[in-house]
Amino acid sequence: MACGRPLFPGSTVEDELQLIFKILGTPTEIEFPGITTNEEYVSYNFLTYKPEPLLNIAPRLDPDGLDLLSKFLKYAARARMSAASGMSHSFFNSFGSTIHRIPDTVSIFTIPGISLHRDPGIRSSSVAATGNRRRQSMLF
Repeated sequence: MACGRPLFPGSTVEDELQLIFKILGTPTEIEFPGITTNEEYVSYNFLTYKPEPLLNIAPRLDPDGLDLLSKFLKYAARARMSAASGMSHSFFNSFGSTIHRIPDTVSIFTIPGISLHRDPGIRSSSVAATGNRRRQSMLF
């Protein structure tokens, strides 16, 4: 959602996994115990990739957003941050405490002061130079 497009837009299982591995790196036994002995995984014979910086796929996220994304994009479920824990991440501090009190069926845009604006197209690298740490894909 932060990019305005799917992070890994694969059209087949193999294509999807290839895209994930190109960004997150090919999983190892340390990151995903049992993966190298999984017959289905081994049958694909994937190339080995090193992880890419998440800034490459989500350039408009600030450091807090990149940290949150990295905690969600873990191969092993035990290492992955839960959605409930994610809601208390510092990434959401700019929304204020009201965001934690709205029902699941209510839009965040009902909170006073939060509105959706057209993206000015400013990239994170130019934002970092000015010291502004606000997300640039949605301005609140």
